[in-house]
Amino acid sequence: MKTFSMTMMTLVLFVFACVASAGDSPQFRGPNRDGKFDEQGLMKQWPDGGPPVAWIAKGLGKGYASASVANGKIYVPGMMENQNAFIFVLNADGAIEKKISYGKETVDQQAPGPRSTPTIDGDRLYILSGLGVVTCINLAKGEKLWDVNILERFGAKNNQWTLAESLLVDGDRVICTPGGPYAGIAALNKMTGETIWATKGLSDMASYCSPTIIDHKGRRILLTETSKLVVGIDAAAGALLWTHDHPTEYDIHAVTPIYNNGLVYFTGGYGSGGGALELSHDGSAVTAKWTDKNLDCQHHGVVLVDGYLYGTGHKNGQLMCLEMATGKLMWSTKEVRQGAVVYADGMLYAYEGPKTGIVDLVKAVSTGFERAGKFSVTEGDDKHWAHPAIANKRLYIRHGDALIAYDIAAK
Repeated sequence: MKTFSMTMMTLVLFVFACVASAGDSPQFRGPNRDGKFDEQGLMKQWPDGGPPVAWIAKGLGKGYASASVANGKIYVPGMMENQNAFIFVLNADGAIEKKISYGKETVDQQAPGPRSTPTIDGDRLYILSGLGVVTCINLAKGEKLWDVNILERFGAKNNQWTLAESLLVDGDRVICTPGGPYAGIAALNKMTGETIWATKGLSDMASYCSPTIIDHKGRRILLTETSKLVVGIDAAAGALLWTHDHPTEYDIHAVTPIYNNGLVYFTGGYGSGGGALELSHDGSAVTAKWTDKNLDCQHHGVVLVDGYLYGTGHKNGQLMCLEMATGKLMWSTKEVRQGAVVYADGMLYAYEGPKTGIVDLVKAVSTGFERAGKFSVTEGDDKHWAHPAIANKRLYIRHGDALIAYDIAAK
């Protein structure tokens, strides 16, 4: 009986832990890095002026990284004076509890400050600076555990506007993109920072893309984009499987590829557009399935919902919907201009920038554009470029030195 009671208690605690963390967003663009957030019970229509503001936190410094939310805390990186960068730790009410130093950040004129969204893994946080330094922080102790300059270690050069990749934690590894002759992609031991594997035969310079890992017929493949290529890597060994040429102006690739039913979708801005690659049965090769010039998404993310892709174009500045299987344009609208697009509970959230700061709520349907609300972000400063995050029925918008939390729970 005692054993049964202990077993039941363990089960209850496990279930409670799962429920407590179900609404978290511990990394860039949601729990699965795909722009989709695991939230239910959200508003399907906003009142005039948008959803109510729960709180506003100010004094977060310069930066364009999104907020990460995990275990009742909110983590936002920001750069203060003299390039000094910190992870600001906020509680659920928006109060800044502490800030943790992680070194220096980029002063790039286009986007000074951190652009890498922190990745939370248990009691550790991982972040890449624009200067190429991967840092691991112990959140319980509030201190740096290790750091590695991946540009120096792997003989790579920084790109034109400095690195903006959000790190991927995969098991005992932290995946990053040095983009050098000794490591196009690299996996570091998440506990020590030591190199586990490095991809040879891929010397294309890193761009601004955050990698993802997909499962294709039982094979785990790492997908990303470098300056000129769409890339597939064996996730276990780090071996290069295939590349696909996709040149863009200024070598800007900043949209994580999307996988569905054997197809890999990719895109870039400046009119380069995108397309779909069909993976071979074992994932070791690709063939072009279709191409598209409509959705030339620059750095604002694309989401896949029920077989349809949603995102904003760069040159035409329109929100649009493509059919993933064929690339067919289902609809487009000038009602929503270029902006970061994410998804939750049947709805798209589009945060327009860099100047307007308009946030649109749109139904995620392939039949046509249906807006369900809009408002303007007026707090904060500088460009509207950070991707929104959604967690625990709140929409988090980072705008310069401010983080605004909106209550988007259905009433």
